[in-house]
Amino acid sequence: MPKDTLTLPTATAFADDVLSHLRVTLAKRASGATRHDWRVALSLAIRDRVVEPWLASVDRTYAANGKRVYYLSLEFLIGRLIEDVTINLGLEDVAREAMESLGQDYQSLVAEEPDAALGNGGLGRLAACFMDSLSTLGIPAHGYGIRYEHGLFEQHFKGGVQIETAEAWLAEHHVWEFERPEVRYDIGFGGHVDYDAEGRATWHPAEEVIAQGYDTPTVGWQAAWVNTLRLWAAKPIVHFDLEAFNRGDFIGATASEALARTLSRVLYPDDTTEQGRTLRLKQEYFFVAASLRDLLRRHLFEGHALSELPDHVAIQLNDTHPALAGPELIRLLVDEHGMAFAEAMRTARACLGYTNHTLLPEALERWSEGLMKQVLPRHYAIICLLNMESLDETGIAILENGSVKMGELAFFMAHKVNGVSALHTELVKETLFADLHRSYPDRIVNQTNGVTPRRWIHSANPALSSLITETIGEGWVSDLERLRELEPHVGTASFDEAFAVAKRANKARLSDWVARETGMALDPDAMFDIQIKRIHEYKRQLLNILETVALWNEIRDDPNGGWTPRVKIFGGKAAPGYVMAKSIIRLINDVAETVNADPVTRHLLRVVYPENYNVSMAERLIPACDLSEQISTAGKEASGTGNMKLSLNGALTVGTLDGANVEIREHVGAENFFLFGLTADEVGARRTRPGHARAAIEASPRLKRVLGQIANGLFSGGEARYGDILGMLWDTDYFLVTADFDSYYDIQRQIDVAYRDRAEWTRKAALQTARMGWFSSDRTIAGYAKDIWGAKSLL
Repeated sequence: MPKDTLTLPTATAFADDVLSHLRVTLAKRASGATRHDWRVALSLAIRDRVVEPWLASVDRTYAANGKRVYYLSLEFLIGRLIEDVTINLGLEDVAREAMESLGQDYQSLVAEEPDAALGNGGLGRLAACFMDSLSTLGIPAHGYGIRYEHGLFEQHFKGGVQIETAEAWLAEHHVWEFERPEVRYDIGFGGHVDYDAEGRATWHPAEEVIAQGYDTPTVGWQAAWVNTLRLWAAKPIVHFDLEAFNRGDFIGATASEALARTLSRVLYPDDTTEQGRTLRLKQEYFFVAASLRDLLRRHLFEGHALSELPDHVAIQLNDTHPALAGPELIRLLVDEHGMAFAEAMRTARACLGYTNHTLLPEALERWSEGLMKQVLPRHYAIICLLNMESLDETGIAILENGSVKMGELAFFMAHKVNGVSALHTELVKETLFADLHRSYPDRIVNQTNGVTPRRWIHSANPALSSLITETIGEGWVSDLERLRELEPHVGTASFDEAFAVAKRANKARLSDWVARETGMALDPDAMFDIQIKRIHEYKRQLLNILETVALWNEIRDDPNGGWTPRVKIFGGKAAPGYVMAKSIIRLINDVAETVNADPVTRHLLRVVYPENYNVSMAERLIPACDLSEQISTAGKEASGTGNMKLSLNGALTVGTLDGANVEIREHVGAENFFLFGLTADEVGARRTRPGHARAAIEASPRLKRVLGQIANGLFSGGEARYGDILGMLWDTDYFLVTADFDSYYDIQRQIDVAYRDRAEWTRKAALQTARMGWFSSDRTIAGYAKDIWGAKSLL
């Protein structure tokens, strides 16, 4: 739908809609309305504008009688929606003017909206970008996940230590969703399986909950298409056991409700305990089972035969979390619909695609056979049959040493398996699934990740977005490769000056926010050096903070050495049970406290670590970034999407040849990328050398000095609290922080010199934006549709 055909209300009419919701929906007068009331009324007035295109998209999907995409993901990190939806509706100017006419500041209401706590990091944000692109391209799709009551967790620091508290995003009604009480499925766990004389199985679960759907519309660009994100909340079969209550068993009376709420309460429960592992397995089955029943119901409602399922259904597994979709779809087809096992396996396989997101063995889930048999006895029996099929076809076991290997299960049950960057896909073929790849040489394909330009430049960076539109015109937001049209303008005085002004405005805005949040004053003219991502050893925030200490030492040794002022900004959470990652967080905060208090260096070096990194914080940090830290151990990052967002917004990258860094460097030019460190092949070779970590430290006086300072408690009040980090670095250092330290330190000093030539830095930064159009999630989704799903746009 072309933008000029969109029917937009006047600001006056829209203000009337807001007032109507304030009065009729919230029963409030304008004179007594709180900021919360105004935000809810604004959200509902915007949501009203989504309903008609949403229903029209549903009608066109049914009329087309074609294929739908079902995207199964344990995370959907959608962030705040007011700004996202208004921009896709073309309504942002109208909404801003309307709220100003009502005496309300539109931007402050946007900022007050809670972030939906439905994800952790890149995996969930990728799923949200993909849903945006599916709608923008007009491909009929449902996203399926869990409606977490508390999500991951809210991060706070106490004495530098990460403290996790419950995220309360659903403490108030989520105004963007539509509750679907009629969409309910009974989901069972445990129990036993009976077999009749012909071998037909009947599963008798020991406990059951209800999965109820909640729908959030996902609006594409200019509202030409709207898809559905359906999230499942667990509800009890029996809300309250009155008989137990009357017996005095007050706790037992609510046991069913407690079980149900636990299932959809928290994302990634700590799985270091047996109870945590059981809950996590139940969660994964809960959302997969509800989603498959829902899509089968829709398929049968349309009058299709189950044998036609692959013609109408494409199911994408976002990592291994939904890997139970294979056994569950077979169970539904065999046990509930009478299909033969061999046909059910072929049918399920033709529907399923599997995206692998990691080369880390610990991230490829394994469940003990005992736990699987206890929680899902029928599925365990099906997995045993699939294991025999896999051994017959490939010689590869799905069951091994008492464990169910979920990566192998997902691979075996998918007709296509994709990596998420060119390097990652090759490593999946060569290392992770080498044996399976030899058996199915055409199954693995590459789909390099992308990010939505609607959220990550047009909405998050209006200053740069306006400059782009003024320079090349409209249309680039839905055709990001048009950014190449900027390149002839890069290097001209007028464009480069405007680009620099936009960047500095974003840095000033971030500085103001940091001052409000932390009381720390930042200089917007300093280099803003940013590393934002999940805290994990392979992402090497540790390498960054060790180099920070080394830089601090050098500045103290020579305060008048012509140093380039830097602000080091970290953002990210560590999993509650990940002890080493939490130690790294504490070290970063300890170093920050010392460095920021040093009168000799604090005008040249600051370290900032804001609490509770989320989508909204990313939208502040990314447009303000000068230097993007993408420093993972080569061969460990599957792709990354933060690297794309930062580069798209004009940040230069310092990084290893890992994940999508390889392709980013190819697109922006090697001369515009700060490369350091070992390659993936060199990483493998270095690990085989006995004592490689100790040798690297001994060969680097600068690093040895830093480690000695940490060991002596310089950053921890004399307390020797980092024995775990130091022991790992001296003894094993699997992620090769020590091996890459000197290379990293040296490239950072080259970056210091490069940043001092501000005109040349601005030119290189502008080229990042001009050359990053290929990394749109629209391009990625078009690739999935063509190579994996066989799905077509209905626009």
